[in-house]
Amino acid sequence: MSGGTAFDRIARSTVTHVLFAFLAMGGWAVFANRAHPLPKALLAGLVQGALSACLTLFLKTVVEHLSKRFSGVPALWAPPLIACTASAAALVAIHAMSGTPEILKTVALPLTVSTSYAAIYNYSLYRKRGSNDAIG
Repeated sequence: MSGGTAFDRIARSTVTHVLFAFLAMGGWAVFANRAHPLPKALLAGLVQGALSACLTLFLKTVVEHLSKRFSGVPALWAPPLIACTASAAALVAIHAMSGTPEILKTVALPLTVSTSYAAIYNYSLYRKRGSNDAIG
């Protein structure tokens, strides 16, 4: 049974992660924009849900790619910083274009979650490289 239980397979599924990101962060965006008319809040939710799904799908790959480009101390901070900056720029620009009323409230949680993920994942990659990339 190399695949594990059905629950394990679902929990590890990329589709599950992308769907969860869409629902959780899209729901957050609707909540963050709740003081505005429902069509605007729902549009913000759909936009953020789609953006979070895409970010979830591509963030891992981007951090992996960037982590190979740096060594030493910059290898610890540069990949997550670049990923965070790119994510923030995309989130703010797309929400501005779509007319999201509460852009900062809308992107605060998704950006915090994605940046935390990028930093933790990058650190795990850094540690895997071990002594070949020692600090200092």
